[in-house]
Amino acid sequence: MAEDIRILPVRGIGDVHPGDDLASIILEALAQHGIALEGGDILVVTQKIVSKAEGRLIDPQTVEPSHMARMAALHGRKDAAYYEVVLRESRRIVKMDRGVLITETHHGLICANAGVDESNVAGGQFVTLLPLDPDVSAAQLRAAIRDRAGVGVAVIISDTFGRPWREGQVNIAIGAAGIAPLASYIGQADAYGYTMHASVLAIADEVASAAELVMGKVDQVPAAIVRGYVFEPSDAGAKALIRAPERDLFR
Repeated sequence: MAEDIRILPVRGIGDVHPGDDLASIILEALAQHGIALEGGDILVVTQKIVSKAEGRLIDPQTVEPSHMARMAALHGRKDAAYYEVVLRESRRIVKMDRGVLITETHHGLICANAGVDESNVAGGQFVTLLPLDPDVSAAQLRAAIRDRAGVGVAVIISDTFGRPWREGQVNIAIGAAGIAPLASYIGQADAYGYTMHASVLAIADEVASAAELVMGKVDQVPAAIVRGYVFEPSDAGAKALIRAPERDLFR
């Protein structure tokens, strides 16, 4: 257990464009505000700036809507072209009701509209798609920061997801590098001697959610440093957080 955890917003990043060097942009923003990375820091960055830097942008009006997309548009708040983008980013539709599509993405993530997002995109014409492989994106950003700053940090790529049976949204980890995404207490005894059999904490999700407290949705703070949390290094990636179909009681 960490005795003291700090969460530092990374301000001054500004808008990110396709092809931008995200590591350099983040390091420059940190330097401008007198913040130096330390070994053991966890850098949390939003999916949005990663997707922008990787060119994961599309104008929905450039795609031809399918019959399914047109049917979705009849009951939804978006046009058929938007729903076509969602369908192309989806492996399967989990639920479709009241104009909302809950889908499984090609990564295996279950989320609204396959993570296709219109917010915080300049111009109002394009939407962002999730990175092709968020774990690879996290690993590349981690390596670039290590090369440029000479400091070993963990990296989490976060996105905002809704939750079944709960109001509100929280940030979760869709990509991770250098940090074990899960912490298992199975086999350990609690304070009363009971041996735990099912306690596995989603550490990467908890860190991503905590970072959101200083990032916000309208403050243009797309990155944060979580400092002081002692984590287990790992290359497992956030894909380890996706429950296997054979263990999923809701399929």
